[in-house]
Amino acid sequence: MAEVITMPRLSDTMTDGKVAKWHKKVGDAVKEGDILAEIETDKAVQDFESEYNGTLLFIGTEEGGSSPVDSVLAIIGNAGEDISALKGGNSQSASAGTSATEAAGIPEENKTEQNVTDVETTKTVEKEEGTASAEIPAGVEVITMPRLSDTMTEGKVAKWHKKLGDAVKEGDILAEIETDKAVQDFESEFNGNLLYVGTEEGGASPVDTVLAIIGPEGTDVSGIISGGGKKSENKTPVAEAKAETSKTETASTPVAASTGERVAISPLAKKMAEDKGIDVHALKGTGENGRIVKKDVESFTPSAQTAQVAETKSIAEVKAAQPVMNFVQGEDSETPNSQVRNIIAKRLSESKFTAPHYYLIVEINMDKAIEARKEINSLPDTKISFNDMVIKATAMALRKHPQVNSTWHADKIVHHGNINVGVAVAIPDGLVVPVLKNADQMNYNQISAAVKDMAGRAKSKGLKANEMEGSTFSVSNLGMFGIETFTSIINQPNSAILSVGAIIEKPVVKDGQIVVGNTMKLSLACDHRVVDGATGAQFLQTLRTYLEQPLTLLL
Repeated sequence: MAEVITMPRLSDTMTDGKVAKWHKKVGDAVKEGDILAEIETDKAVQDFESEYNGTLLFIGTEEGGSSPVDSVLAIIGNAGEDISALKGGNSQSASAGTSATEAAGIPEENKTEQNVTDVETTKTVEKEEGTASAEIPAGVEVITMPRLSDTMTEGKVAKWHKKLGDAVKEGDILAEIETDKAVQDFESEFNGNLLYVGTEEGGASPVDTVLAIIGPEGTDVSGIISGGGKKSENKTPVAEAKAETSKTETASTPVAASTGERVAISPLAKKMAEDKGIDVHALKGTGENGRIVKKDVESFTPSAQTAQVAETKSIAEVKAAQPVMNFVQGEDSETPNSQVRNIIAKRLSESKFTAPHYYLIVEINMDKAIEARKEINSLPDTKISFNDMVIKATAMALRKHPQVNSTWHADKIVHHGNINVGVAVAIPDGLVVPVLKNADQMNYNQISAAVKDMAGRAKSKGLKANEMEGSTFSVSNLGMFGIETFTSIINQPNSAILSVGAIIEKPVVKDGQIVVGNTMKLSLACDHRVVDGATGAQFLQTLRTYLEQPLTLLL
Protein backbone atom coordinates (compact mmCIF):
# COMPACT_ATOMS: atom_id res chain seq x y z
CA MET A 1 0.00 0.00 0.00
CA ALA A 2 1.27 3.44 -0.91
CA GLU A 3 2.51 5.75 1.85
CA VAL A 4 1.92 9.51 1.68
CA ILE A 5 4.91 11.59 2.82
CA THR A 6 3.92 15.06 3.96
CA MET A 7 6.02 18.21 4.27
CA PRO A 8 7.52 17.86 7.78
CA ARG A 9 7.53 20.57 10.43
CA LEU A 10 11.28 20.79 11.09
CA SER A 11 11.15 23.76 13.48
CA ASP A 12 8.62 25.29 15.83
CA THR A 13 8.19 28.36 13.62
CA MET A 14 8.10 26.58 10.27
CA THR A 15 4.92 27.09 8.21
CA ASP A 16 6.12 25.91 4.82
CA GLY A 17 9.20 24.20 3.43
CA LYS A 18 11.22 24.60 0.27
CA VAL A 19 12.75 21.61 -1.51
CA ALA A 20 16.37 22.63 -1.99
CA LYS A 21 17.27 19.33 -3.67
CA TRP A 22 15.73 15.95 -4.47
CA HIS A 23 18.03 12.96 -3.97
CA LYS A 24 15.53 10.62 -5.61
CA LYS A 25 13.44 10.93 -8.76
CA VAL A 26 10.11 9.39 -9.70
CA GLY A 27 10.60 5.67 -10.34
CA ASP A 28 13.66 5.30 -8.11
CA ALA A 29 13.75 2.55 -5.50
CA VAL A 30 13.72 3.91 -1.95
CA LYS A 31 14.89 2.16 1.23
CA GLU A 32 14.28 3.09 4.85
CA GLY A 33 16.94 5.61 5.89
CA ASP A 34 17.61 6.86 2.33
CA ILE A 35 17.76 10.63 1.94
CA LEU A 36 14.74 11.68 -0.11
CA ALA A 37 15.36 15.40 -0.27
CA GLU A 38 16.96 18.43 1.35
CA ILE A 39 14.28 20.61 2.93
CA GLU A 40 14.96 24.30 3.48
CA THR A 41 13.10 25.70 6.51
CA ASP A 42 12.99 29.17 8.00
CA LYS A 43 16.22 28.32 9.87
CA ALA A 44 18.33 25.81 7.97
CA VAL A 45 18.55 23.13 5.27
CA GLN A 46 18.06 19.60 6.59
CA ASP A 47 18.24 16.14 5.10
CA PHE A 48 14.84 14.41 5.03
CA GLU A 49 14.98 10.64 5.09
CA SER A 50 12.48 7.98 4.17
CA GLU A 51 10.91 5.73 6.78
CA TYR A 52 9.52 3.36 4.15
CA ASN A 53 10.69 0.90 1.49
CA GLY A 54 9.29 1.02 -2.03
CA THR A 55 9.35 3.11 -5.20
CA LEU A 56 9.02 6.90 -5.42
CA LEU A 57 5.71 7.24 -7.30
CA PHE A 58 4.97 10.93 -7.00
CA ILE A 59 6.71 14.22 -6.15
CA GLY A 60 4.36 16.92 -4.88
CA THR A 61 6.85 19.78 -4.80
CA GLU A 62 9.49 20.16 -7.46
CA GLU A 63 13.07 21.11 -6.66
CA GLY A 64 13.16 24.83 -5.85
CA GLY A 65 9.44 24.92 -5.04
CA SER A 66 7.79 25.22 -1.64
CA SER A 67 4.63 23.91 -0.01
CA PRO A 68 2.88 24.23 3.37
CA VAL A 69 3.66 21.95 6.30
CA ASP A 70 1.58 18.73 6.21
CA SER A 71 0.81 18.98 2.48
CA VAL A 72 1.76 15.98 0.32
CA LEU A 73 5.48 16.04 -0.41
CA ALA A 74 5.85 12.61 -2.03
CA ILE A 75 4.21 9.21 -2.33
CA ILE A 76 6.08 5.90 -1.93
CA GLY A 77 4.56 2.55 -2.84
CA ASN A 78 4.79 -0.40 -5.18
CA ALA A 79 5.86 0.20 -8.77
CA GLY A 80 2.81 0.72 -11.00
CA GLU A 81 0.43 1.24 -8.07
CA ASP A 82 -2.55 3.57 -8.71
CA ILE A 83 -2.13 6.67 -6.54
CA SER A 84 -4.51 9.04 -8.33
CA ALA A 85 -6.76 9.27 -5.25
CA LEU A 86 -3.82 10.21 -3.02
CA LYS A 87 -2.60 13.03 -5.23
CA GLY A 88 -5.79 15.01 -4.68
CA GLY A 89 -4.76 16.07 -1.20
CA ASN A 90 -1.80 17.90 -2.64
CA SER A 91 -3.44 20.17 -5.15
CA GLN A 92 -2.40 23.31 -3.33
CA SER A 93 1.21 22.37 -2.76
CA ALA A 94 1.62 20.80 -6.14
CA SER A 95 0.37 23.89 -7.85
CA ALA A 96 2.65 26.03 -5.71
CA GLY A 97 5.67 24.03 -6.74
CA THR A 98 4.85 23.51 -10.41
CA SER A 99 2.58 26.37 -11.47
CA ALA A 100 5.33 28.10 -13.41
CA THR A 101 6.07 25.08 -15.54
CA GLU A 102 2.42 24.15 -16.00
CA ALA A 103 1.53 27.70 -17.02
CA ALA A 104 4.23 27.55 -19.63
CA GLY A 105 2.80 24.31 -20.99
CA ILE A 106 5.94 22.33 -20.23
CA PRO A 107 5.52 18.53 -20.32
CA GLU A 108 6.13 16.61 -17.08
CA GLU A 109 9.31 14.99 -18.36
CA ASN A 110 10.86 18.38 -19.13
CA LYS A 111 10.12 20.06 -15.79
CA THR A 112 13.43 19.13 -14.16
CA GLU A 113 15.37 20.44 -17.13
CA GLN A 114 13.28 23.60 -17.12
CA ASN A 115 13.87 24.13 -13.39
CA VAL A 116 17.62 23.91 -13.91
CA THR A 117 17.34 26.40 -16.76
CA ASP A 118 15.27 28.74 -14.59
CA VAL A 119 17.88 28.64 -11.83
CA GLU A 120 20.68 29.37 -14.26
CA THR A 121 18.62 32.20 -15.78
CA THR A 122 18.01 33.59 -12.29
CA LYS A 123 21.75 33.56 -11.63
CA THR A 124 22.43 35.49 -14.83
CA VAL A 125 19.72 38.07 -14.22
CA GLU A 126 20.77 38.60 -10.64
CA LYS A 127 24.38 39.09 -11.63
CA GLU A 128 23.32 41.60 -14.29
CA GLU A 129 21.02 43.49 -11.88
CA GLY A 130 23.46 43.41 -8.91
CA THR A 131 26.29 45.81 -8.43
CA ALA A 132 29.74 45.08 -9.76
CA SER A 133 30.90 44.25 -6.26
CA ALA A 134 28.30 41.47 -6.01
CA GLU A 135 29.49 39.65 -9.15
CA ILE A 136 30.95 36.24 -8.41
CA PRO A 137 33.48 34.76 -10.88
CA ALA A 138 33.04 31.19 -12.02
CA GLY A 139 34.20 28.63 -9.48
CA VAL A 140 34.43 31.14 -6.65
CA GLU A 141 32.56 30.56 -3.38
CA VAL A 142 31.85 33.31 -0.85
CA ILE A 143 31.91 32.08 2.77
CA THR A 144 29.91 34.27 5.15
CA MET A 145 30.03 34.52 8.94
CA PRO A 146 27.59 31.77 9.98
CA ARG A 147 24.82 32.16 12.53
CA LEU A 148 25.79 29.36 14.92
CA SER A 149 23.10 30.06 17.52
CA ASP A 150 19.67 31.69 17.58
CA THR A 151 21.00 34.65 19.58
CA MET A 152 24.24 35.18 17.68
CA THR A 153 24.61 38.57 15.96
CA GLU A 154 28.35 38.54 15.32
CA GLY A 155 31.20 36.07 15.47
CA LYS A 156 34.83 36.39 16.50
CA VAL A 157 37.58 34.50 14.70
CA ALA A 158 39.47 32.81 17.52
CA LYS A 159 41.96 31.15 15.15
CA TRP A 160 42.53 30.68 11.41
CA HIS A 161 43.64 27.17 10.41
CA LYS A 162 44.37 28.30 6.83
CA LYS A 163 46.21 31.33 5.51
CA LEU A 164 45.89 33.24 2.25
CA GLY A 165 46.89 31.14 -0.74
CA ASP A 166 46.56 27.81 1.06
CA ALA A 167 44.82 24.97 -0.72
CA VAL A 168 41.49 24.08 0.88
CA LYS A 169 39.59 20.82 0.55
CA GLU A 170 36.01 20.05 1.47
CA GLY A 171 35.93 19.13 5.16
CA ASP A 172 39.09 21.08 6.10
CA ILE A 173 38.79 23.25 9.19
CA LEU A 174 39.02 26.87 8.03
CA ALA A 175 38.77 28.63 11.37
CA GLU A 176 37.54 28.51 14.95
CA ILE A 177 34.56 30.81 15.39
CA GLU A 178 33.74 32.18 18.84
CA THR A 179 30.01 32.79 19.29
CA ASP A 180 28.02 34.13 22.21
CA LYS A 181 28.02 30.60 23.67
CA ALA A 182 31.08 28.63 22.61
CA VAL A 183 34.01 28.27 20.21
CA GLN A 184 33.26 26.00 17.26
CA ASP A 185 35.26 24.63 14.37
CA PHE A 186 34.10 25.98 11.02
CA GLU A 187 34.84 23.74 8.08
CA SER A 188 34.93 24.29 4.35
CA GLU A 189 32.35 22.80 2.04
CA PHE A 190 34.35 23.68 -1.06
CA ASN A 191 37.62 22.87 -2.81
CA GLY A 192 40.01 25.57 -4.00
CA ASN A 193 42.44 28.13 -2.61
CA LEU A 194 41.84 30.66 0.16
CA LEU A 195 41.71 33.90 -1.84
CA TYR A 196 40.52 36.35 0.80
CA VAL A 197 40.13 36.60 4.58
CA GLY A 198 37.42 39.05 5.65
CA THR A 199 38.07 38.98 9.39
CA GLU A 200 41.54 38.75 10.89
CA GLU A 201 42.34 36.41 13.77
CA GLY A 202 41.03 37.97 16.98
CA GLY A 203 38.63 40.22 15.07
CA ALA A 204 34.83 40.05 14.94
CA SER A 205 32.29 40.70 12.21
CA PRO A 206 28.48 40.58 11.95
CA VAL A 207 26.62 37.46 10.87
CA ASP A 208 26.29 37.14 7.06
CA THR A 209 29.25 39.40 6.24
CA VAL A 210 32.01 37.93 4.10
CA LEU A 211 34.30 35.75 6.19
CA ALA A 212 36.41 34.23 3.42
CA ILE A 213 36.49 33.60 -0.32
CA ILE A 214 37.55 30.30 -1.87
CA GLY A 215 38.18 29.66 -5.54
CA PRO A 216 40.71 28.79 -8.24
CA GLU A 217 44.22 30.08 -7.57
CA GLY A 218 44.86 33.55 -9.01
CA THR A 219 41.19 34.49 -9.44
CA ASP A 220 40.47 38.22 -9.09
CA VAL A 221 37.94 38.72 -6.27
CA SER A 222 38.38 42.48 -5.83
CA GLY A 223 34.83 43.06 -7.06
CA ILE A 224 33.42 41.01 -4.18
CA ILE A 225 35.73 42.60 -1.62
CA SER A 226 34.79 46.13 -2.70
CA GLY A 227 31.20 45.41 -1.71
CA GLY A 228 32.11 46.24 1.87
CA GLY A 229 31.90 42.72 3.19
CA LYS A 230 28.10 42.59 3.19
CA LYS A 231 26.29 39.56 1.88
CA SER A 232 24.51 40.18 -1.41
CA GLU A 233 20.73 40.63 -1.12
CA ASN A 234 20.36 39.02 -4.55
CA LYS A 235 21.76 35.63 -3.72
CA THR A 236 20.30 32.76 -5.67
CA PRO A 237 18.30 29.90 -4.19
CA VAL A 238 21.23 27.60 -4.81
CA ALA A 239 23.67 29.86 -2.96
CA GLU A 240 21.11 30.34 -0.21
CA ALA A 241 20.78 26.59 0.26
CA LYS A 242 24.56 26.18 0.39
CA ALA A 243 24.91 28.93 2.98
CA GLU A 244 22.19 27.48 5.17
CA THR A 245 23.59 23.96 4.80
CA SER A 246 27.00 25.26 5.85
CA LYS A 247 25.50 26.90 8.93
CA THR A 248 23.44 23.88 9.85
CA GLU A 249 26.23 21.34 9.59
CA THR A 250 28.69 23.56 11.41
CA ALA A 251 26.23 24.31 14.19
CA SER A 252 24.72 20.92 14.77
CA THR A 253 26.71 18.09 13.16
CA PRO A 254 28.57 16.26 15.94
CA VAL A 255 32.34 15.89 15.63
CA ALA A 256 34.16 12.79 16.83
CA ALA A 257 36.50 13.70 19.68
CA SER A 258 39.27 11.34 18.60
CA THR A 259 39.41 11.79 14.85
CA GLY A 260 37.80 15.18 14.13
CA GLU A 261 35.55 13.55 11.54
CA ARG A 262 31.83 14.27 11.42
CA VAL A 263 29.40 11.63 12.56
CA ALA A 264 27.08 10.57 9.73
CA ILE A 265 23.62 10.73 11.26
CA SER A 266 20.16 11.52 9.94
CA PRO A 267 18.34 14.58 11.33
CA LEU A 268 15.57 12.39 12.76
CA ALA A 269 18.05 10.09 14.51
CA LYS A 270 19.99 13.08 15.79
CA LYS A 271 16.85 14.68 17.24
CA MET A 272 15.88 11.39 18.93
CA ALA A 273 19.39 11.02 20.37
CA GLU A 274 19.29 14.57 21.76
CA ASP A 275 15.86 14.01 23.28
CA LYS A 276 17.04 10.82 24.97
CA GLY A 277 20.35 12.31 26.09
CA ILE A 278 22.40 9.82 24.05
CA ASP A 279 25.91 10.73 22.90
CA VAL A 280 25.90 10.19 19.14
CA HIS A 281 29.54 9.10 19.27
CA ALA A 282 28.42 6.00 21.16
CA LEU A 283 26.00 4.95 18.41
CA LYS A 284 26.84 2.47 15.66
CA GLY A 285 25.20 3.17 12.30
CA THR A 286 23.50 0.48 10.24
CA GLY A 287 22.42 2.76 7.40
CA GLU A 288 24.14 3.39 4.09
CA ASN A 289 27.91 3.89 4.54
CA GLY A 290 27.56 3.46 8.30
CA ARG A 291 25.06 6.28 8.66
CA ILE A 292 23.15 6.39 11.95
CA VAL A 293 19.39 6.12 11.42
CA LYS A 294 16.27 6.02 13.58
CA LYS A 295 16.40 2.32 14.48
CA ASP A 296 20.02 2.65 15.71
CA VAL A 297 18.90 5.15 18.35
CA GLU A 298 15.85 3.07 19.32
CA SER A 299 17.96 -0.07 19.84
CA PHE A 300 20.85 1.67 21.64
CA THR A 301 21.86 0.32 25.07
CA PRO A 302 23.95 2.86 27.04
CA SER A 303 27.24 2.03 28.70
CA ALA A 304 28.69 3.60 31.80
CA GLN A 305 32.29 3.20 30.60
CA THR A 306 32.60 6.88 29.74
CA ALA A 307 31.43 7.85 33.19
CA GLN A 308 33.89 5.48 34.87
CA VAL A 309 36.88 6.85 32.98
CA ALA A 310 35.95 10.47 33.59
CA GLU A 311 34.91 10.23 37.26
CA THR A 312 38.44 10.46 38.64
CA LYS A 313 39.19 13.57 36.57
CA SER A 314 36.15 15.70 37.43
CA ILE A 315 37.68 17.96 40.11
CA ALA A 316 40.99 18.23 38.25
CA GLU A 317 39.15 19.27 35.09
CA VAL A 318 37.17 21.94 36.94
CA LYS A 319 40.37 23.38 38.39
CA ALA A 320 42.06 23.21 34.99
CA ALA A 321 39.21 25.23 33.55
CA GLN A 322 40.23 28.28 35.56
CA PRO A 323 42.41 30.74 33.59
CA VAL A 324 46.05 30.93 34.60
CA MET A 325 47.28 34.47 35.37
CA ASN A 326 50.74 35.42 36.48
CA PHE A 327 51.04 37.95 39.33
CA VAL A 328 53.81 40.51 39.03
CA GLN A 329 54.30 42.89 41.95
CA GLY A 330 53.50 46.50 41.01
CA GLU A 331 52.56 45.65 37.43
CA ASP A 332 48.99 45.79 36.17
CA SER A 333 47.91 43.50 33.37
CA GLU A 334 44.90 43.26 31.09
CA THR A 335 42.87 40.44 29.59
CA PRO A 336 40.69 41.38 26.59
CA ASN A 337 37.08 40.36 27.06
CA SER A 338 36.19 37.34 24.99
CA GLN A 339 32.88 37.06 23.18
CA VAL A 340 31.76 34.46 25.73
CA ARG A 341 32.69 36.73 28.65
CA ASN A 342 30.84 39.69 27.13
CA ILE A 343 27.70 37.64 26.62
CA ILE A 344 27.87 36.19 30.14
CA ALA A 345 28.03 39.74 31.52
CA LYS A 346 25.14 40.87 29.36
CA ARG A 347 22.86 37.92 30.04
CA LEU A 348 23.45 37.79 33.80
CA SER A 349 22.92 41.53 34.10
CA GLU A 350 19.66 41.27 32.17
CA SER A 351 18.54 38.39 34.37
CA LYS A 352 19.45 40.06 37.67
CA PHE A 353 17.95 43.43 36.78
CA THR A 354 14.78 42.22 35.03
CA ALA A 355 13.76 39.10 36.97
CA PRO A 356 12.74 39.71 40.61
CA HIS A 357 14.92 37.11 42.33
CA TYR A 358 14.21 35.62 45.72
CA TYR A 359 15.94 32.72 47.44
CA LEU A 360 14.89 29.64 49.40
CA ILE A 361 17.44 27.55 51.32
CA VAL A 362 16.96 24.07 52.73
CA GLU A 363 19.32 21.65 54.50
CA ILE A 364 19.22 18.01 53.39
CA ASN A 365 20.16 14.94 55.43
CA MET A 366 22.36 13.00 52.99
CA ASP A 367 23.00 9.86 55.09
CA LYS A 368 20.67 7.61 53.07
CA ALA A 369 21.82 9.18 49.79
CA ILE A 370 25.41 8.28 50.69
CA GLU A 371 24.38 4.69 51.40
CA ALA A 372 22.36 4.50 48.19
CA ARG A 373 25.29 5.82 46.14
CA LYS A 374 27.62 3.19 47.62
CA GLU A 375 25.18 0.41 46.69
CA ILE A 376 24.64 1.78 43.18
CA ASN A 377 28.38 2.13 42.55
CA SER A 378 28.93 -1.46 43.68
CA LEU A 379 27.06 -2.59 40.57
CA PRO A 380 29.14 -3.55 37.50
CA ASP A 381 29.94 -0.74 35.04
CA THR A 382 28.39 1.90 37.30
CA LYS A 383 29.97 5.06 38.71
CA ILE A 384 27.73 7.97 39.66
CA SER A 385 28.32 11.15 41.63
CA PHE A 386 26.15 13.01 44.14
CA ASN A 387 25.65 15.65 41.46
CA ASP A 388 24.09 12.99 39.21
CA MET A 389 21.73 12.06 42.05
CA VAL A 390 20.76 15.71 42.54
CA ILE A 391 20.06 16.16 38.81
CA LYS A 392 17.88 13.05 38.71
CA ALA A 393 15.95 14.05 41.84
CA THR A 394 15.54 17.59 40.51
CA ALA A 395 14.16 16.38 37.20
CA MET A 396 11.66 14.11 38.97
CA ALA A 397 10.60 16.93 41.31
CA LEU A 398 9.98 19.19 38.30
CA ARG A 399 7.48 16.61 37.04
CA LYS A 400 5.37 17.21 40.12
CA HIS A 401 5.82 20.99 40.06
CA PRO A 402 5.51 22.11 36.40
CA GLN A 403 5.15 25.76 37.44
CA VAL A 404 8.87 25.75 38.31
CA ASN A 405 9.60 24.32 34.83
CA SER A 406 8.18 27.42 33.13
CA THR A 407 9.23 30.57 31.28
CA TRP A 408 7.98 34.14 31.61
CA HIS A 409 6.82 36.06 28.53
CA ALA A 410 5.29 39.53 28.42
CA ASP A 411 1.77 38.22 27.77
CA LYS A 412 1.91 34.63 29.03
CA ILE A 413 3.76 31.97 31.01
CA VAL A 414 4.92 28.95 29.00
CA HIS A 415 4.81 25.64 30.88
CA HIS A 416 7.32 23.37 29.16
CA GLY A 417 6.36 19.85 28.14
CA ASN A 418 9.95 18.60 28.41
CA ILE A 419 12.26 18.71 31.42
CA ASN A 420 15.64 19.88 30.10
CA VAL A 421 18.15 20.46 32.89
CA GLY A 422 21.08 22.80 32.25
CA VAL A 423 24.26 21.98 34.18
CA ALA A 424 26.63 24.90 34.81
CA VAL A 425 30.22 24.11 33.78
CA ALA A 426 33.25 26.33 34.40
CA ILE A 427 35.48 27.04 31.39
CA PRO A 428 38.50 29.34 31.05
CA ASP A 429 36.33 32.13 29.64
CA GLY A 430 33.66 31.88 32.32
CA LEU A 431 30.64 29.61 32.34
CA VAL A 432 28.58 27.56 29.90
CA VAL A 433 25.43 25.55 30.55
CA PRO A 434 25.16 22.31 28.52
CA VAL A 435 21.67 20.83 28.60
CA LEU A 436 20.43 17.33 29.46
CA LYS A 437 17.33 16.91 27.30
CA ASN A 438 14.45 15.03 28.96
CA ALA A 439 16.52 14.44 32.09
CA ASP A 440 13.53 12.94 33.91
CA GLN A 441 13.59 10.02 31.46
CA MET A 442 17.31 9.31 31.96
CA ASN A 443 18.71 6.83 34.46
CA TYR A 444 21.73 7.50 36.69
CA ASN A 445 24.21 5.97 34.23
CA GLN A 446 22.89 8.04 31.34
CA ILE A 447 22.99 11.24 33.38
CA SER A 448 26.50 10.52 34.61
CA ALA A 449 27.87 9.69 31.15
CA ALA A 450 26.18 12.71 29.55
CA VAL A 451 27.39 15.18 32.19
CA LYS A 452 30.99 13.90 32.05
CA ASP A 453 30.98 13.94 28.26
CA MET A 454 29.55 17.44 27.88
CA ALA A 455 31.63 18.91 30.72
CA GLY A 456 34.80 17.52 29.14
CA ARG A 457 33.92 18.87 25.71
CA ALA A 458 32.91 22.23 27.20
CA LYS A 459 36.41 22.69 28.59
CA SER A 460 37.99 21.78 25.26
CA LYS A 461 35.54 24.05 23.37
CA GLY A 462 33.96 21.05 21.72
CA LEU A 463 30.31 21.72 22.60
CA LYS A 464 27.87 22.51 19.82
CA ALA A 465 25.37 25.35 20.00
CA ASN A 466 22.35 23.03 20.08
CA GLU A 467 23.80 21.29 23.17
CA MET A 468 23.50 24.54 25.12
CA GLU A 469 19.99 25.51 24.07
CA GLY A 470 16.53 24.63 25.31
CA SER A 471 17.09 24.38 29.07
CA THR A 472 14.00 24.73 31.27
CA PHE A 473 15.80 24.62 34.65
CA SER A 474 19.44 24.88 35.74
CA VAL A 475 21.72 23.36 38.38
CA SER A 476 24.97 24.89 39.66
CA ASN A 477 27.24 22.88 41.98
CA LEU A 478 30.19 24.33 43.90
CA GLY A 479 30.25 21.56 46.51
CA MET A 480 33.50 20.12 45.16
CA PHE A 481 35.21 23.37 46.28
CA GLY A 482 33.90 23.03 49.82
CA ILE A 483 31.33 25.83 49.43
CA GLU A 484 28.55 25.11 51.93
CA THR A 485 25.91 27.46 50.57
CA PHE A 486 25.59 30.09 47.84
CA THR A 487 23.00 31.70 45.59
CA SER A 488 23.04 31.81 41.79
CA ILE A 489 21.65 34.17 39.16
CA ILE A 490 18.83 32.63 37.15
CA ASN A 491 19.84 31.38 33.72
CA GLN A 492 17.12 32.94 31.59
CA PRO A 493 14.73 32.03 30.07
CA ASN A 494 14.53 29.63 33.06
CA SER A 495 12.50 30.72 36.06
CA ALA A 496 14.66 29.02 38.69
CA ILE A 497 18.16 27.70 39.35
CA LEU A 498 19.32 25.29 42.06
CA SER A 499 22.62 25.93 43.86
CA VAL A 500 24.20 22.81 45.38
CA GLY A 501 26.66 23.04 48.29
CA ALA A 502 29.13 20.59 49.80
CA ILE A 503 28.20 17.59 51.94
CA ILE A 504 29.37 18.45 55.45
CA GLU A 505 29.84 16.01 58.33
CA LYS A 506 28.63 17.67 61.52
CA PRO A 507 26.63 17.08 64.72
CA VAL A 508 22.88 16.80 64.13
CA VAL A 509 19.91 16.04 66.35
CA LYS A 510 18.25 12.71 65.56
CA ASP A 511 15.51 11.19 67.70
CA GLY A 512 16.39 13.62 70.49
CA GLN A 513 20.07 12.61 70.43
CA ILE A 514 23.10 14.48 69.09
CA VAL A 515 24.78 12.28 66.52
CA VAL A 516 27.17 12.71 63.60
CA GLY A 517 25.32 13.33 60.36
CA ASN A 518 26.00 14.36 56.75
CA THR A 519 24.13 17.40 55.49
CA MET A 520 23.99 19.40 52.28
CA LYS A 521 22.44 22.80 51.69
CA LEU A 522 20.43 23.60 48.58
CA SER A 523 19.54 27.14 47.54
CA LEU A 524 16.75 27.77 45.02
CA ALA A 525 16.71 31.13 43.22
CA CYS A 526 13.26 31.86 41.77
CA ASP A 527 11.77 34.43 39.41
CA HIS A 528 8.83 35.78 41.43
CA ARG A 529 6.92 36.60 38.24
CA VAL A 530 6.51 32.86 37.62
CA VAL A 531 7.28 30.98 40.83
CA ASP A 532 5.56 32.14 44.01
CA GLY A 533 7.15 31.49 47.40
CA ALA A 534 4.81 28.63 48.30
CA THR A 535 5.38 26.99 44.91
CA GLY A 536 9.16 27.15 45.31
CA ALA A 537 8.91 25.81 48.87
CA GLN A 538 6.74 22.86 47.77
CA PHE A 539 9.24 22.04 45.02
CA LEU A 540 12.09 21.99 47.57
CA GLN A 541 10.03 19.77 49.89
CA THR A 542 9.61 17.22 47.11
CA LEU A 543 13.29 17.44 46.18
CA ARG A 544 14.24 17.01 49.83
CA THR A 545 12.10 13.86 50.08
CA TYR A 546 13.72 12.35 46.97
CA LEU A 547 17.24 12.94 48.31
CA GLU A 548 16.60 11.94 51.91
CA GLN A 549 14.57 8.88 50.86
CA PRO A 550 16.14 7.76 47.53
CA LEU A 551 13.72 4.84 47.16
CA THR A 552 10.84 7.31 46.68
CA LEU A 553 12.25 8.02 43.21
CA LEU A 554 10.99 4.57 42.25
CA LEU A 555 7.39 5.30 43.29
